[in-house]
Amino acid sequence: MSGRFDLRGKRALVSGASRGMGKAIALGLAQAGAAVAVAARSLDTLEPVAAQIRALGTTALALALDVSQPEQIPAAVQRVEAELGPIDILFNVAGTNVRRPITEIAEAEYDQVMDVNIKGAYFLSREVGKGMIARGQGKVINIASVTSAIGLAKVTAYACSKGALAQLTRGLAVEWGPHNIQINAIAPGFILTDFNRKLWENQAMLDWAVGGTPAGRLGQPEDVVGAAIFLSSSAADFMTGQVLFVDGGYMAGRPWPL
Repeated sequence: MSGRFDLRGKRALVSGASRGMGKAIALGLAQAGAAVAVAARSLDTLEPVAAQIRALGTTALALALDVSQPEQIPAAVQRVEAELGPIDILFNVAGTNVRRPITEIAEAEYDQVMDVNIKGAYFLSREVGKGMIARGQGKVINIASVTSAIGLAKVTAYACSKGALAQLTRGLAVEWGPHNIQINAIAPGFILTDFNRKLWENQAMLDWAVGGTPAGRLGQPEDVVGAAIFLSSSAADFMTGQVLFVDGGYMAGRPWPL
């Protein structure tokens, strides 16, 4: 890969990289030439991803990190920068969800969703951003959601966290813009991953999602990789504070029987 989408010489940190979109993004960045640190709670699930990255001819580091525990973050960032070099690209992908009515959600469940989805992204961005500010450049990409912009029943905690993530994207874009740091978000539509596979095994849910998506299918984790590489590259140097929907047209509107 060459030109403005070439990430050779760049170093990336991807949270939530053991599966799904995080894994696909990590591999996509490696294919574009970046050295990649992959982070998640379990090293056992990360080591195969790191091996795939190395097989692509670039450097990988597998890192145990629970982003819901902010006290773990400084040491993790220090290790990445000690072993790979300064972090040029940060992807906040780690996420979780609880799918039940709000009247059935325990406080501990709400806290877990918020701690992973927004608190983790907030404090990981803060720690990585310190170095980016000092160097006068960097890219932070958050994985938002269609629920960053619309409501869906029975995922209220998740929607709260993803709405907040969109606002974190905008706020940091304004705050860090003078330091030549671009902050953007990718908002995927309905993507088939191991995390949500059981949901889409429900035929009524699958029909609803596919029927409301102009592309006529669920997305795959690889569908977000093009946007991820673009936002990580110099091609996006004048793009910041944006939430980019990669959703098969879901947010554009709905089919109607005309």
